[in-house]
Amino acid sequence: MSRPVAVHRCRFVDYTPSPITALAFPPLPLPSLKGKKRERDSKDKFGTLGVGHANGNIDLLEWTAEDGEIQASQAWQTLPGPCPSKVDSLAFTLRYPDIFPSDTVPSSSDLRLFSSGGGSELLEWDISRSCVRRTISSQGGAIWSIAANPVSTLLALGCEDGSVRLLSLVADTLQHHRRFDRIKMTKTAMTMKTNGPDTWLVTGGSDSSLRKWDVATGRSTDRMGTDKMKGERTLVWTGRDGTIVSGDSLGTVKFWDSMTCTQTCSYPAHGADVLCLAIGPEGTSVFSSGVDQKIVLFSYVPTAPESSSALSSAPARWIQSGSRRVHSHDVRCLAVWPPYSPIPPSYKRKSSANATYIAPVLASGGLDMSIALTPALPASMTSSSIAPRVVNPLTTRVTTTFEDSYYRRIAYTAAMCVSRRARLVASMHETGVNIWRVLGIPDSDVIVDGVDSSTDPETRTSWEKVLEMDLNVRTNLIASALSDDGRWLVVSDLYEAKLFELSFNPAGLLKSSRVRTFASILENRITAQSSQNPVSTGGSSFTFTPDSSKLIMASAITSLILVIDLSSEAPTVLRTFNQHCNAGSITADEQSVGRMDSVTIMKMAVSPDGQWLATSDDLCRIFIFNLDSIQHHTTLPSLPLPPSVLVFLPDNPQILLAVLPNNTIHIFHVEHGEVPSWGREFNSRLPKQFVSAPDPVIGVAFEPLPPPSDDEMTGIAPPSTKPKEAIFWGSSWLCKLELDWEGKYTGQSRKRRRQTGPLRMVTNYRPILALDFLGPGELVLVERPLADVLSKLPPAFFKPKYGQT
Repeated sequence: MSRPVAVHRCRFVDYTPSPITALAFPPLPLPSLKGKKRERDSKDKFGTLGVGHANGNIDLLEWTAEDGEIQASQAWQTLPGPCPSKVDSLAFTLRYPDIFPSDTVPSSSDLRLFSSGGGSELLEWDISRSCVRRTISSQGGAIWSIAANPVSTLLALGCEDGSVRLLSLVADTLQHHRRFDRIKMTKTAMTMKTNGPDTWLVTGGSDSSLRKWDVATGRSTDRMGTDKMKGERTLVWTGRDGTIVSGDSLGTVKFWDSMTCTQTCSYPAHGADVLCLAIGPEGTSVFSSGVDQKIVLFSYVPTAPESSSALSSAPARWIQSGSRRVHSHDVRCLAVWPPYSPIPPSYKRKSSANATYIAPVLASGGLDMSIALTPALPASMTSSSIAPRVVNPLTTRVTTTFEDSYYRRIAYTAAMCVSRRARLVASMHETGVNIWRVLGIPDSDVIVDGVDSSTDPETRTSWEKVLEMDLNVRTNLIASALSDDGRWLVVSDLYEAKLFELSFNPAGLLKSSRVRTFASILENRITAQSSQNPVSTGGSSFTFTPDSSKLIMASAITSLILVIDLSSEAPTVLRTFNQHCNAGSITADEQSVGRMDSVTIMKMAVSPDGQWLATSDDLCRIFIFNLDSIQHHTTLPSLPLPPSVLVFLPDNPQILLAVLPNNTIHIFHVEHGEVPSWGREFNSRLPKQFVSAPDPVIGVAFEPLPPPSDDEMTGIAPPSTKPKEAIFWGSSWLCKLELDWEGKYTGQSRKRRRQTGPLRMVTNYRPILALDFLGPGELVLVERPLADVLSKLPPAFFKPKYGQT
């Protein structure tokens, strides 16, 4: 029977995630004109989801399905934004649309990503290097919105001076193409529509009107006016293709005929401003949301079949068919996968007769800092021939319609680190680091009748804040690490890493002293290995050895591994490894596409005895280094996905666990460079509850063994043995697994709800930001409840109704 564990449930960490301000899915390539092909697997795969934040960061979320399995997208990569900055609009385009296969879903390497943040500069991002590739001025003041045409050749900018600028994207370029006639208004939102040879664009602005533009001439062809409130102008935020859809600050959603530019219907769907619109993949559904936190679904009802009486046939129309609330504050952005392609029905892809149909997914986000994924199958398709073949991609429920399905929330995460021996907890935010100390548990001999005699129980606290740092950085911080003895702290943005030596003063406060020579030491070593100018000394990942004598650093842009000695008076770089960017470690296909300089080192782990170092990158490779001889040891077999967690077993430091984003576990013997016999079938023995957990594994913690007793040291009693148990945890769950168990996990009992098998999923803590053991029988768990985060924000919109409280 396992002994109980004391849990420090830490809610004092004042980490505040950044609100979500923009969402974007990549476009699908248009069908080939050479001939119509049946759709193969494009709908079975999911595109990269771009998530823009108010602090300037952009998260890229990838779908983690493997071997035909279906699972929600998870965090993959973060592009640090310039400090200070924000993201107001996002847009994906295909890099080379002319040669891209028409039946393939583009990956992140096939895309170009653009963003704007309220300034006059448009940013294009280098996704592989996680940095800004280039910028271009709008030449018209602040950029309020951006939109790309379906063929990824033009990018439109809505500018502060009331004009629209077109940028050319042909052949991976970015240059000004045309400026439209100027209209006197302060804000412009837009969308583009292409229909065969004709190309037109729709904008909405602060003059309470929509305008239809001819892209060839740059002139406005039609104007559509909306309702006005006395003393306040209605702001039209956006429009959509085919039938033009607009939402205004009065909460009204209007539908317009795109040919005659006349209003067809209007719905007062919201109680406050409409902030975002999205269209379904088939063009028969529209979603709207805004300040009132309600997502409203509009469905297209086609013309009724011909009947004997001409009067009995109803015309086609749009209706408000449903609504639901999945957020607790303002909803700023919506996005749907697969995206809508404005092409004639005759050119749309036809799926196979027996192929599964993956239900569309609606992504939404706003001020409550979390992304909600909701199945959004149109209700009209539930009675069609494909209804038996519809599959819910979120595996939350069989039902896939928007009104009846369950949504899945992707929780926010934080960069946290725990120092065991110093009992410190560090939290990194955009421009600084905060450190707390967890006080010890009172001994049993000083507690009498449940009262700690040394301190007043009413005033006694179990934690104290010891350091608060605010740094001068060029971009938001991307990585940090704290040594196990609490002496060293390292933080880094994209361009510079900073090392601090920590010490406690007599008052009990933590003092930090920066090592000024650290940046120059790194610059000299990285310059010798890289020809880039200027040189970046930033790090994408850091880790310390267990004895805190060495710092392992992964450079952010050059993909180098640096082993730094901290035991001498000044830090010294012992050796630099370039295996991650070495051509000999990359296949010939990857060299041909020029990916040799675009590798990102994602995870690193050091064995408990300090002998082995494991590093992984975004090419699914894992390299093993020997820190005793400071040389490269071996390369492990490639994995299907880049691992999200790397950890060594404490009682067997040669065994490495690699946990993938789909919650599968791969086990390696690093000294032999192979999979041990007991770990080959380990995934088949994993419980279904673990593999199908709603969130991916974020970390793994092992409880340290207690010091041997006097009887064990003298040989009177045999040494205590404990099974190989590990605590796996995600943002909303944690569980304990036995890694050397030979049998199969039993399921949940039908008669009793209590778990009878060795697996028990604990969901009492959420969202979990960090979890680790401070010592034997002592666990620290950091959580940041959503209610605490929302309490720092202005109150959400609430409109009381008569007779309701």
